[in-house]
Amino acid sequence: MEPNEFPQDALSHNQSQNHPQQQSPASPPERPVNPIVLKFQQFYQRVRAEIAKVFVGQDELVTGTLVALFSGGHILIESVPGLGKTHFVRALGRALGCKFGRIQFTPDLMPSDVTGSPIFDMKEQEFRFRPGPIFTQLLLADEINRSPAKTHAALLEIMQESSVTVDGTTHRIAPPFFVMATQNPIESEGTYNLPEAQIDRFMFKLVIDYPTEDQEAEILAMHGKRIDPAKKIESVQPMTNPDEILKVSAMINDIFIAPQMIDYINKIVRQTRTYPRFYMGASPRAGIALMQGSRTLAAFRGRDYVIPDDVIQLVLPTLRHRVMLTAEAEIEGQKADVILSQLLRTIEVPRFTNEQTPPT
Repeated sequence: MEPNEFPQDALSHNQSQNHPQQQSPASPPERPVNPIVLKFQQFYQRVRAEIAKVFVGQDELVTGTLVALFSGGHILIESVPGLGKTHFVRALGRALGCKFGRIQFTPDLMPSDVTGSPIFDMKEQEFRFRPGPIFTQLLLADEINRSPAKTHAALLEIMQESSVTVDGTTHRIAPPFFVMATQNPIESEGTYNLPEAQIDRFMFKLVIDYPTEDQEAEILAMHGKRIDPAKKIESVQPMTNPDEILKVSAMINDIFIAPQMIDYINKIVRQTRTYPRFYMGASPRAGIALMQGSRTLAAFRGRDYVIPDDVIQLVLPTLRHRVMLTAEAEIEGQKADVILSQLLRTIEVPRFTNEQTPPT
């Protein structure tokens, strides 16, 4: 496994121990490194290095965010407050050369507070559209599950269509457009479950925990120097720009994914619909997200083809928010991550043969 990627969980370790048919699959033979993919990998590493100047740890957050961004998706983050998410998005925007925006969702937030609204121009004697904070490139939607359903509905069109319709007029949001929404655990006071139609629009759901002891000590030492946070962000050097991001993202579609890998993804998604502990399984959109994310992760790792490890690393972030547990499983305190890990162990991992190697 490459360094600084999603941390390996018990899932893949237990596969080889408990299920002999799922021992580490044979990967395609070594091939010459694709210079375009190598450039992509180096670009990814430079962005990570710049973010690391001001943001400590949370490798799953950093990698998951970059995978979703270059796959054209959005992410939902569940964590307690105070883990530096706003600081991270500011550093990310700086490293990517993109504009950053933030919306604090509250119970009284109206859709027009997100999208913008017409205002009357006294000089011209006509109404003009005043864009809302949604017109940016990297948007932090903070504590999204504290706002009412009508505000969620306004955000739904924007995430799916990258456009806003006000008074019958559609206003386009220039790409790249990336939403990074945060929510408090649903047990917190004043929070509500997001509608299934909206939560399915998020490519990944990342569950972020507290930093390790060493990481927290590093955070304290960093802030103990009393450096202005704004100046710390300025130390992050732009590694790219919006136009280059769009060009690199388009290249992801050239990453080879073998038919047996597509079949593997399809089996995983379809199995969620019949697995005993799930009341509702994942939609076809989940399979598309898993496939595109695996391609991006493969490119980050310097390959122009997808292997099973890429898929396995992204199963939980892709599916954990798209499945619903049965009432019995919820009463027993079961977690979606645990059940998905059990499900994955029942599906045979594909093996590559010489005839199935990616084309040169």
